[in-house]
Order: sequence, then C-alpha cells, then structure tokens
Amino acid sequence: MDRTSPVPLYFQLAQQLESAVENGTLTPGTLLGNEIDLATRLGLSRPTVRQAIQSLVDKGLLVRRRGVGTQVLHSRVRRPMELSSLYDDLAAAGQRPATRVLANRLEPAAGPVAAALGVPEGTEVRYLERIRTAHGEPMALLRNHLPAGIADPDTGLLETTGLYRLLRSAALTLHSARQVVGARAATVEEAALLDEPEGAPLLTMERVTFDATGRAVEYGSHLYRATRYSFEFRLMVRP
Repeated sequence: MDRTSPVPLYFQLAQQLESAVENGTLTPGTLLGNEIDLATRLGLSRPTVRQAIQSLVDKGLLVRRRGVGTQVLHSRVRRPMELSSLYDDLAAAGQRPATRVLANRLEPAAGPVAAALGVPEGTEVRYLERIRTAHGEPMALLRNHLPAGIADPDTGLLETTGLYRLLRSAALTLHSARQVVGARAATVEEAALLDEPEGAPLLTMERVTFDATGRAVEYGSHLYRATRYSFEFRLMVRP
C-alpha cells in the first residue's frame, strides 16, 4: 500500500485483490478470513478493509459467509468485441464452460427473426435455447435462430462445444456480424434460469452473423448476468 498516494487505501486494496482474482493468484473458493484478521495482517483499519471488500462483493468477485469470512468467487468474464463465441471466450479464460440445452427445434420465423435472417416471415428456421455455465454457475441465457438446412446441430454436441465451432465444422466461413449491446431487468423466468433475483440488471446482446458470401447464418438474442460479465471495447481516435 502506498500511504503517500492520493488514491484511497481501500481502493488500492480493492485493486490489488481484484487483480489477484483475475490473474488466478486468488483462486475460486479461497478464504480471505474475516475483516479483523485482514486488517491486522495488512496493517489497515477495519473500515478500510470493509470498504474494499464491499466494493468487490458488489462486483460479484467476493462473497461474505457468516462464520467463515470472505471467500473468492469466480472472476468476472470480460468479453472482447470481436466475432467469437461465448464458449470459446470462457474456455480461453479457463472458466470451464458447459451448456444446458433448453430447446432445439424447427419453428416458423416470426417477423423480427425473419428480418434478421433475410427470409420470408413464416419460413422454417432452427431455434436453439441454452444456458451457458462456467464452473457450474449460470452465466448467460442464449437464444439463437439459424436458417434451416445450413446446420442441424445435435443436442449432445451443443452440450459439449460452442455453436460457432459447429457452424465452422459444417463448412461455414463466418465473416462478420452486426451487434447491439444493451441492458434490461430480468423477468421472473429469466431470473430463475440465471440464479438472479427478479428485476436484476442483465446485459443484452443481439447479433446477426454473416458468412463470406454476405448471407445471414445466425441471429442471436442473448442475456448475460451483469454481476459476472462485461463487454470490453477498444476505442481509437479518428485520424
């Protein structure tokens, strides 16, 4: 801790703890002890330690357990803004992704789906609905529509790998995507699926993915837990 810095000590401690969680020095399940023990070990006041811990509890990185102390949860996933799948991003971050398939069926395309995929309304499309987990904890509710016939993903395969991997294995060349990121409150059903309270903030993402010929091959409408997930942008100054 740099006591001569204008940066508050609680913020310095919070940054150091967050960095340790993100880089794996503090692994999920690690016990930090209670506030008194931490304050004594670090030579800080108890209010300083309490404020640092609370900031990371609010971010979903730590949890307080009565009679146990403060425990490390899983690190927040930062997803880069590039054409990649959530499965691959989680795997690359060492988050042990897994999938529970809720739906895998053919159905008529409603207006918004038909418009996104560039097909007439009522055209048969494949609908997929999945819960993506990391370390056994729900991360996202994924809803995807695919033009019928371009790929018929098996439910068993969907449970063990990512959709984009399956599309590429079907000889599709994914080229680009149009994506919109937003936020809204969780419905009762969504909250139950994502282990969040009703009305909890969720990140939303709608994406239309195109192949090398410019054909729309996937329309995704996804919900992410805001406590466990963020999108990362790189911004450049226009010349």
